[in-house]
Amino acid sequence: MDQVAVFRGNAPAKIDDKARLKIPTGFRGVLETQYGRDLFVTSLTGESVRIYPMPVWVEIERKLAQIPSTHPSRLRFFSRVNYYGQTAELDNQGRVLIHARLRDAAGMTGEVDVFGQYDHFEVWNHERFVTKLANDPFTDDDARALAQFGI
Repeated sequence: MDQVAVFRGNAPAKIDDKARLKIPTGFRGVLETQYGRDLFVTSLTGESVRIYPMPVWVEIERKLAQIPSTHPSRLRFFSRVNYYGQTAELDNQGRVLIHARLRDAAGMTGEVDVFGQYDHFEVWNHERFVTKLANDPFTDDDARALAQFGI
């Protein structure tokens, strides 16, 4: 059985003074060998940053292309990911630029947390994420909902 390499776990990181995120070493190897260096950096809400390897993002776009172009949810999705989104490339030191609009909205300065989300990364300002955890606890309802999927 072939094992698919995935991004999982959390790696603390920092945004440098030039607004670049150095992709943590544990994630970088999988990113470069499995997907390459081309990325799409975006957000749905502006609260956090999503970094998609370009092949993953192209597959999302392929699926979206099958939805009628006037569908309100498709329009809202594209409005947000395009407003916050830009293509990017991993540099030779494994860094990616977080562009100004998204950096400001998501508070991408100083200490951040890079979360593996199976086929992409989610990056949060550390303090903002700790506050989110405190304000949005995992509940018994969440446990029951996941139990329906055998988790």
